[in-house]
Amino acid sequence: MSVLEVTGLKKHFGGVIAVDDVAFSVAAGELLALIGPNGAGKTTCFNMLNGQLRPDGGHIRLGGVDITGARPRDIWRLGVGRTFQITQTYGSMSVLENVQMTLLSYHQRLLSFWSVASAAYRDEAMHLLEQVGMEAQADRGCGVLAYGDLKRVELAVALAHRPRLLLMDEPTAGMAPRERIELMQLTADLVRRHQVAVLFTEHDMDVVFTHASQIIVLNRGRIIARGSPEQVRNDPQVREVYLGSGLMYH
Repeated sequence: MSVLEVTGLKKHFGGVIAVDDVAFSVAAGELLALIGPNGAGKTTCFNMLNGQLRPDGGHIRLGGVDITGARPRDIWRLGVGRTFQITQTYGSMSVLENVQMTLLSYHQRLLSFWSVASAAYRDEAMHLLEQVGMEAQADRGCGVLAYGDLKRVELAVALAHRPRLLLMDEPTAGMAPRERIELMQLTADLVRRHQVAVLFTEHDMDVVFTHASQIIVLNRGRIIARGSPEQVRNDPQVREVYLGSGLMYH
C-alpha cells in the first residue's frame, strides 16, 4: 500500500489554475521527484500536502487516511516531515538542541527550564546526528555552521519524529555541487534504510536523474509526464517544455 496517495488535486487563485487534477502515489522507500518550470505548481502542491493550503478539489490520503484540508500540526503528528528551500533551524541553539526540541515535541513533553530539557533525549538526538554525519558538531551553534552542514541538521530534525512521508522542497538549493551529491546520497540511503516515502522538488537535474526512483513533470498545473528517469528524459513533451533551458541535457 502507498504511503501517500493523491487523487484529483486542484487549486486555483482567482482565475489562475495553479494545480489541475494532479494524481500520484509514493511508496515506502521511494524517492519521487516533482519537477517542472517556474510556476508549474510544485510549491502549491507541497503546501496542500503539508496543510498550508486547502485544496479546492481532490483528496490526499496518508496510509489510507484522508488528511485533505487538515492543519499542518495535525499532519506533522500523523507522520509527515518537511524540509525547506531556506533552512529552518534555530540559529541561537546548538545543533544538538535543535534536534532535542523536535524530540520533545514528538514525545509531547513540556519542560519549564532548558537546564532540565537539555538532558532530554540526548542519546536519541546524538544517534540522529551520527546518521547525518553531524555528531562531532553537536555542541556548535547552528548560527555559525556552513550551509551544507545546516542542511544535514535540518535532515536530522525532519527525521526526529519518525516520519512516514518526507516532503523536501529544493533540498540542495544554495549548496556547492559536491555538497549536493553528498546530501542527496545521504538522504537516499537513510530513507531507504528507514523505509520513508519521499516527495521532493529540485532544479538540479543531475540530482533528480541520479536519485529519483520515479519522476513527475508538471507544467501549468498539470502532469505532462511521469515514469522512470530514463523515460522522462526521453519524453518528447518534456523535451519541448524544457527546450532551450538546458535542464534535460547535462
